[in-house]
Amino acid sequence: MADFQYDVIVIGAGAAGLTSSIWSAQLGSKTLIVEKEEKLGGDCLHFGCVPSKSLIKSAHVYHLIKQAEQYGLPKVNIAPVDFSKVRDRIQSIIGGIQKHDSPETFKKQYNIDTKFGSPKFLDHHTIVLSGIKITSKTFILATGSSARILPIEGLKDVSYVTNVEIFSLNKLPASLIVLGGGPIGIEMAQSFSRLGSKVTVVESADCIMPKEDLDVSRYIHDLLAKEGIEFLTKAKAQKVEKVGDSIKLTVDYDGTAKSIEAETLLVATGRQPGVGGLDLEKAGVEYAPQGIQVNRYLQTTAKNIYACGDCKGGFLFTHVAEYDARIAALNAKLPFPILKTDYSNVPWCTFTDPEVASVGLNEMMAKKAGIEYKVYKYDFAYLDRALAESATNGFVKILTDAKRRLIGAQIVGLHAGELIHEWVAVINAKIDIGKIEKAMHVYPTLAQINKKVSGIYLAAQNPLVKIATYLIK
Repeated sequence: MADFQYDVIVIGAGAAGLTSSIWSAQLGSKTLIVEKEEKLGGDCLHFGCVPSKSLIKSAHVYHLIKQAEQYGLPKVNIAPVDFSKVRDRIQSIIGGIQKHDSPETFKKQYNIDTKFGSPKFLDHHTIVLSGIKITSKTFILATGSSARILPIEGLKDVSYVTNVEIFSLNKLPASLIVLGGGPIGIEMAQSFSRLGSKVTVVESADCIMPKEDLDVSRYIHDLLAKEGIEFLTKAKAQKVEKVGDSIKLTVDYDGTAKSIEAETLLVATGRQPGVGGLDLEKAGVEYAPQGIQVNRYLQTTAKNIYACGDCKGGFLFTHVAEYDARIAALNAKLPFPILKTDYSNVPWCTFTDPEVASVGLNEMMAKKAGIEYKVYKYDFAYLDRALAESATNGFVKILTDAKRRLIGAQIVGLHAGELIHEWVAVINAKIDIGKIEKAMHVYPTLAQINKKVSGIYLAAQNPLVKIATYLIK
């Protein structure tokens, strides 16, 4: 039996890489993390989840102060935003988390080694890093993803920004074009609009947030339009050029050319898996632009090499990366893999205000799958806590199949990302929906909306149930 320097080498130190390395070490494997950047944490910490939610919070507070009169408070004359201070707050939060994600911490707490650089495979057991060969029994690929840049004429000749640069701008853009109306684009559009930028969103699909149901998409579209954001949907970017101090984007809009100018252009047209530069071919690992090929055990075409998180494509979420990482680490440790992935009930949340959260199937997915379903819905406008919060925008809707089982839930509303987890538990544990209504929920809380919609479901199953007057005011 060959002697290897490590039991597991994890390539990539984002959410998937750090989680899989910790699991590997705790399972008794001698573990090495290899990261191309000079810091751990990956995109989520430095250019994704953490900075975006920090920015969203700053924008929310600024917006809330300007809305003081709605809460019976005196009108506040507030100064324009100094974005450098917002930027510094974001970097401070990243720095605080970074202390826990340091090579020293990982060595002390888990006995995990760390090396920085760009590794390349020589074969399925060997990489070369800074000219030095390193061997391992198994590998876990966790190389993440990066911003997908479309081949638009002139784009490479202008100074556009992506999620990498947007959180470290020196000043607030007076005007901003957001190219892409998906979750990243819409979160950034609302945040910068609230901070004071004039924002235009350009989306090639028929609606923003095209992976959500149309009622959800339209609801958020209308709310953000009322906040002053302009939208161009069904608009395909044709050309980008520099005009003085501005950037001009020309789009094909309803068959005619339309131009928009702004100080800054944010490209938020999706993500692409990080699969290049590793010489994966030499290790026998097959991949495509859509990601590294894996089976349900997260095993690549090289049986001792696993892949997890964004680099394999699919659901590009941090929580999915962490889910994958646990499975990859356990399977890599065993003589043969036994744990399978299951993405049938992946939850997600877009952190707009109000938030949009989902688990399981939405109506669009159910129709595409040919599943017969029913919808039960309840509005935040009828919820006492939402009224007290002056946060009555939004609704919850749940979908059931022909056997009255929960197949999906969507929430638009305050703290939807927290409220969705009751439905995550229900759908994964296959619990009877009616048990949510029968369970006592603290009053007054936003979580009561789940109890309310569960009651509507119950009433629909048995017309003799006399609770409709209790549920709908």
